[in-house]
Amino acid sequence: MSSLQELCSGLPLRPLPENRGRWAGVPHAPVRTPDLSPEEEQLALRNALRYFPPDVQKLLALEFAQELRQFGHIYMYRFCPSIEMRAYPIEQYPCRTRAAAAIMHMIMNNLDPAVAQFPQELVTYGGNGQVFSNWAQFWLTMSYLSKMTEEQTLVMYSGHPLGLFPSSSHAPRLVITNGMVIPNYSSRTEYEKLFALGVTMYGQMTAGSYCYIGPQGIVHGTVLTVLNAGRRYLGIEDLAGKVFVTSGLGGMSGAQAKAAVIVGCIGVIAEVDKAALVKRHQQGWLMEVTDSLDHCIARLREARKKKEVLSLGYHGNVVDLWERLVHELDTTGELLVDLGSDQTSCHNPFNGGYYPVQLSFSEAQSLMSSNPAAFKNLVQESLRRHISAINRLAQEKFFFWDYGNAFLLEAQRAGADVEKKGANKTEFRYPSYVQHIMGDIFSQGFGPFRWVCTSGNPQDLTVTDHLATSVLEKAIADGVKASVKLQYMDNIRWIREAAKHQLVVGSQARILYSDQKGRVAIAVAINQAIASGKIKAPVVLSRDHHDVSGTDSPFRETSNIYDGSAFCADMAVQNFVGDACRGATWVALHNGGGVGWGEVINGGFGLVLDGTPEAEQKARMMLSWDVSNGVARRCWSGNPKAYEIICQTMQENSGLVVTLPHEVADEQVLRQVLRL
Repeated sequence: MSSLQELCSGLPLRPLPENRGRWAGVPHAPVRTPDLSPEEEQLALRNALRYFPPDVQKLLALEFAQELRQFGHIYMYRFCPSIEMRAYPIEQYPCRTRAAAAIMHMIMNNLDPAVAQFPQELVTYGGNGQVFSNWAQFWLTMSYLSKMTEEQTLVMYSGHPLGLFPSSSHAPRLVITNGMVIPNYSSRTEYEKLFALGVTMYGQMTAGSYCYIGPQGIVHGTVLTVLNAGRRYLGIEDLAGKVFVTSGLGGMSGAQAKAAVIVGCIGVIAEVDKAALVKRHQQGWLMEVTDSLDHCIARLREARKKKEVLSLGYHGNVVDLWERLVHELDTTGELLVDLGSDQTSCHNPFNGGYYPVQLSFSEAQSLMSSNPAAFKNLVQESLRRHISAINRLAQEKFFFWDYGNAFLLEAQRAGADVEKKGANKTEFRYPSYVQHIMGDIFSQGFGPFRWVCTSGNPQDLTVTDHLATSVLEKAIADGVKASVKLQYMDNIRWIREAAKHQLVVGSQARILYSDQKGRVAIAVAINQAIASGKIKAPVVLSRDHHDVSGTDSPFRETSNIYDGSAFCADMAVQNFVGDACRGATWVALHNGGGVGWGEVINGGFGLVLDGTPEAEQKARMMLSWDVSNGVARRCWSGNPKAYEIICQTMQENSGLVVTLPHEVADEQVLRQVLRL
């Protein structure tokens, strides 16, 4: 296939494309183990074949059955397109609306092999963050988008395009739900079966909402996290000579190496998958690579002494690395690490998200599919060793935090010593980075705002960088509170460093942590630049679901909510609905993401700026709600910074009226009336 026109013409059936199977030379998703009964296998096949007319079903049934039994899922490899998968300039898509073309641009970026973790299995990041469940869904979605008018909405059920439905021109052009399983059935075991049946999907966060922008998306968050960890734990602004140890270079975790360089520290990142390590090294995100622990420790010592800026990839298991650091401490008295975390995909620990230290990478992949129970036991034993090493180092001046990947949650379930005495069930011995480092940022309305220049022209991105910097500098000049100024200054530094470090992988995109005022001002400036011709094509605004209002996740985004509502999902659901009502081009609501299936509800949006007054009005209205919703919720939970911010926002907008909490004046009254 040679053109986007053909890609948008519907499923290729006559003739059928050649079945080339799995590609060589690209990473592939681990084999899934759904443990289907014979009746469920038949149902999975029946569900897959309903995309195809009867005259091709017999041929396809045989190969789909082989895929199901060999890989645990029907991906429909025959229909994986031969076109170069990337974000093409928006004007090249054969569409009736610019909104549809922008969505196509975003979808193809999520599946770009330079961006996606397992492109042929339609996984963007996180080990199982799907864009679609199978390739038939991709073809149908592209066809629907090419036909869609301004008075239709495309409805997506967990990767499946239900169809185009008549709607208002003011309604979203696309509404996505992923993994909306009835709560009592939202378990990992049930998920594996439902995914194999082709009836639900784990969209992670920005994979299934088509808003992923490559590892840059988490580079900025990691930069801010490490900077603020240095401030909080080490009491310093300059991280030169300080050592940050972590793991993961695959999907989003690939950001860690670049973040270490940007903040000026020494980053040592372990990765078991050599392909992921090589990919980051070739992209320039990783400065050096070694498979020798001896060399790793020697190089770490040298860089520490010289205060070098270094990102060093260790090809091996992170547990070996942590245990070696303990050995160095116990035998030499030298603590070689200052800060630590983990970005393995621990939300999916038994299906490729976490590799046990007892096995090689290939041995683990084999055992994972041949004996899942034995593999699970080894993972949990490895987690206990992992925590034991961290606990020893933490007895010294070393600080560890959970990066919201369910690492401490899974370690607890494995029986590791992570208990925090007297704490509630969302707290562990080590804090979530939201609790200690990023939580106050969310309460002030700061979160991962992003945009994509659909022209594909780097010059357009440069213009937006200048605009965003100017907006933040003007805000500082006009006067802001010290805490807000610090965040703005971090963002100005980030934009300058991002351009210098060539962080774009895939679409021409940028991310920065901004508050409500900053987001609206940047959006308005970009829209006006499109209208004047300074930017040559529409720009898509979005954000990570991991944001002020987008996610209810008691072990991550809402882990610092202490009024008992951390396990409630009203905020994320209301955000999804509210964005749709206020002008979003598309909206998405997901079960799972970050911490894992059944552990979180999250949502996101895409908003196309095209230079029109209507686009500016939508941006002002929708972005204001998208932040204020979460700040108001955090205020009601008792957060004093959120209280301050929402009161200030109400003063600036007479249409905003929020219920404010009253503090209990005398805590003794509670104990007295309950006779405690």
